[in-house]
Amino acid sequence: MKQKSSYTWLFPFLVFSYFLSDCKSSKKDIQTSASLISTDWAVYGGNKAGNRYSHLTQINTDNVNQLKVAWIYNSEPLSPAKGHFEMECQPIVVDGVLYATSPLLKLFALDAVSGVKIWEFDPFKDTSSQITTSRGVAFWENGDDKRILFTAGSSLFAINAQTGKPVENFGRAGKIDLHVGLDLNYDVSNLYVAATTPGVIYKDILILGSAVSEGGDAAPGYIRAFDVLSGKLKWVFHTVPIPGEPGYETWPKDAYKKIGAANNWSGMTVDEKRGMVYLGTGSPAADYYGGAREGKNLFSDCILALDAQTGHLKWYYQTIHHDLWDRDIPCPPNLATILHEGKKRDVVVQATKDGLIFVLDRDSGTSIFPVEERKVPTNGLSGEHPWPVQKYPVLPLPFSNQVFTDTDITDLTSESHDFIKKLFDSTSHADKFIPPGEKATLLYGYNGGAEWGGNAVDSDGILYQNSNNGLWKLQMEPYSAEIKEKRYRSEGERIYVTNCSPCHKLDRKGNGTEIPSLLPTSLHLNEKEIFDILQEGRRRMPSFKQLRSEERTALVQFLLNKKVDHEKSGTTNQVKYAADKKKAFPYFPKFHAKTWEKVYDQNGYPAIKPPWGSLSAIDLNTGKYNWKVALGEFPELTKRGIPVTGTENYGGPLVTDGGLIFIAATRDEKIRAFDKKTGKVVWEYPLPAAGFATPITYEVKNKQFIVIAAGGGRGLKSSGKYIAFMLP
Repeated sequence: MKQKSSYTWLFPFLVFSYFLSDCKSSKKDIQTSASLISTDWAVYGGNKAGNRYSHLTQINTDNVNQLKVAWIYNSEPLSPAKGHFEMECQPIVVDGVLYATSPLLKLFALDAVSGVKIWEFDPFKDTSSQITTSRGVAFWENGDDKRILFTAGSSLFAINAQTGKPVENFGRAGKIDLHVGLDLNYDVSNLYVAATTPGVIYKDILILGSAVSEGGDAAPGYIRAFDVLSGKLKWVFHTVPIPGEPGYETWPKDAYKKIGAANNWSGMTVDEKRGMVYLGTGSPAADYYGGAREGKNLFSDCILALDAQTGHLKWYYQTIHHDLWDRDIPCPPNLATILHEGKKRDVVVQATKDGLIFVLDRDSGTSIFPVEERKVPTNGLSGEHPWPVQKYPVLPLPFSNQVFTDTDITDLTSESHDFIKKLFDSTSHADKFIPPGEKATLLYGYNGGAEWGGNAVDSDGILYQNSNNGLWKLQMEPYSAEIKEKRYRSEGERIYVTNCSPCHKLDRKGNGTEIPSLLPTSLHLNEKEIFDILQEGRRRMPSFKQLRSEERTALVQFLLNKKVDHEKSGTTNQVKYAADKKKAFPYFPKFHAKTWEKVYDQNGYPAIKPPWGSLSAIDLNTGKYNWKVALGEFPELTKRGIPVTGTENYGGPLVTDGGLIFIAATRDEKIRAFDKKTGKVVWEYPLPAAGFATPITYEVKNKQFIVIAAGGGRGLKSSGKYIAFMLP
């Protein structure tokens, strides 16, 4: 906590002055006053260890039920005409000023006491919008030079934290292109590259991951470091190694020339004492089929420890060999100190999509608890090379479902049970590592287990982990089947089937939640807006710059059920299209997902028995669970006398020394506080939209605040509101 000022009596006068005047000097006075008396949340994840933990105790189990709304800031008035958006941002607070982003990626600064805007920066003011996900921002300072580093679209910006203006000597007029450093072997300028989670800062270096496509057109997922002052590239770590680098032998020869992804999209943590950065990587391209990438495929699906100054590899730990299930490492690792077998151990703690927890020695990467390698099925698709063994931690036990069995089938009603039983009888589901095939597979582990919201670790070494139990259906088919075997009413339909139907389905209806309908009645967009999204991407949807302009036009016409003149558009030659595609794509897979969707009963409820979402307290010292409870509810089911089921949840927890865990994340649009000793709900509040983000806490002028971004989305209503809570 920063030293308290003897001049705190000035603060009410300064706040009153701010409301009387819009002058810049008043804003500066508020920032200066607040800086003397605040306890910050200055880093994404609360600290550089990523523990989402606060020592603050003013709000505690005795008084949390008295919390009230302190302020609400609407960062972006939204309307259905603007489309459906999400807001996953976890703000930071530095010297009493809160920094965050809106659903349309405007960066803003607020007075953290009043919620009044100080400044706003629009990254797309003078260019076309590239709406990607923003989960937070990074702060750096050296004396009076204070900067916010944040990403929007395919750009990294450096913004003056006091004025909201771009730092002119950073990159080109305050920004750099996120494609830099990825063009080792081929032109990546038209490939989708963004950064959804903020990087970490070590001294004067920003270390950053990236979000890329998950198909054959994926850009390389290299880890990069940039000079905070100039924006210049400092180092690059190749997640698909080049000749002479460790791990090159775990791929076919020259795989780095065509295989992309293996990227860190979920964030990092830093041990400044050791000078090391820790992170997790995702699966290699393309998802669900690895015929062109025989081997273990280092450094995909790895926990990595890198020298923060140079990018040199210290150690790695691969959680999935030759990933065929899109089991990316979905959240930043935690750095903790535990007491194991009577000795203090500095550890890296990593939760995974498939509900596992790896606890590794921070210096060596060896597991603290036993981990077994067991044989798994290897009957893959033609040309596939499934790895024969996979890892199974003995402790802690998994925090989410692992294998779908007939005892897991929903029993909400007999009709629901029978509905899912028919699907169960016609699919594969006997092992979590069944290779994807042309027969449909039911599996867990795509949307958690753990997700990007991460988890929290308190000073006692207790891990608080929220989780999903989501069942998905996956069915593969040859990638060229449509071109070879089907006839299309238009070129736009063929392009849609090839590029869009694996997610949005052949009928264009999506799944109603994460994957929206693309029927004309659902789009609420005009031709130009759709074309721009296809070109630039939006949120989790990558850009389709690899398609020629006339192909995007044909696709737009198809989506809007309009006719297109194929002779003028030049899109009639399928043979030419296929040849161009191979040139444009670094890797053109043999198979792709024909069906990839979440499984529900006939009434829209999850196909499995509850809990559908949970919150667990896991003692990292012993690997044992303290408690596990359902997280969220469907009120209509609760009214029927059904025990609380939990809901799908996105966003993570915050734990405090006040004995509380704060978490929103649920589809019932509430934020809750749990007693961290018992797992009982001790406070809840209905939000204006779902809080699919991670809450923060901070203290200014002896007042502790809790703040959450209530952005909604994922099939629910959208919002641009941030809400702060405090005691009376």
